Formats: sequence, structure tokens, C-alpha cells
Amino acid sequence: MLIKEREPGDGERLRNLARRQKDAEQKDRLLSVYHALRGTETLDIARALCKSRKFVQRWAYAYRDGGIDAVRALPRGGGTPKLVGASADRLVRRLEGGPTPGDKVCTLRGKDVQRIMKDELGTELSLSSVYRTLHRMGYSCLAPRPRHEKQDLVAQKKFKDVSAPFLSAH
Repeated sequence: MLIKEREPGDGERLRNLARRQKDAEQKDRLLSVYHALRGTETLDIARALCKSRKFVQRWAYAYRDGGIDAVRALPRGGGTPKLVGASADRLVRRLEGGPTPGDKVCTLRGKDVQRIMKDELGTELSLSSVYRTLHRMGYSCLAPRPRHEKQDLVAQKKFKDVSAPFLSAH
């Protein structure tokens, strides 16, 4: 592949940028352009970087057409979150408070959070979006099983120690 430097010293700048780059994908972009500037064949660059021929060509041509600044991935699309700011803070406070008697459950699950968001916050989301929102807020779907309010821990220990000695870890 024969690509010429747009400005003198671009090859050295690309190599230095690649050395300092922490993002592996960006580093491969920079290196593919650097090797293309040195005259290395496209397939050889692709093999060395474990990338496709098209990957190497795409970034070499991006450099050719726009310079070093063009050798960056564009921001990825995607919608903006529907629950941000004060609404997100209200949801966090509601979740931290735990289930209310009106929820009629002992632990809030995804469907419950979805209902809370619709009824109390006025935000209607699909269940997968609810889970994505909870994940973004730092919540995990893994939780210990809830304990029943009438559970007697003393009676359980007595059963474990006296009535079922083979079940104990002693």
C-alpha cells in the first residue's frame, strides 16, 4: 500500500501516538497507517495486526483524506437515557428505601421497578431498558434471597445443632 505523508514527520508522530495509546483498537488504527506510510503491503499489515484488509484500507484512506485527526473512531450512536437528573435521583432514593407495603412484594424485581418508573416517575421503559438503566446506576441483578419476616433464626440454629447433627458442619 502506498500512502504518502500529508505533512513531514507524520510517520514518526503516528508511531509515538501508537506507543502512548492505551486503547488497543485505536493503537491498531495508528499502526496500520504507520506501516502503510512505510510502504508495507496491505495484507502484511493486516496479518501483523490480526485485522482484516478492509480495516487497514479504511484507516489508511482516512489518513490520506483527512490526516492524523481522521484516524479516530467516530462516536458511536445510541439514544440518550430517558431517566437522568432529578428523576434518576428519585428512583435511587425509592430503591434504597426498599419495597413499600403498596408494592406487595418483599424484594423489588425488574417488573416492579418498571411499574415504579411508570407510575411514580412517569417514564415508560421496556424491561430490558429498565435493567440497562439499573446497571448504569450501579445496581446488580444478583441479590441474596429475601428472608421471611416470620423466620425464627434461633429455632433454625436449634434444629441444625440438635435435631439434625449430620447436617451441621461441626
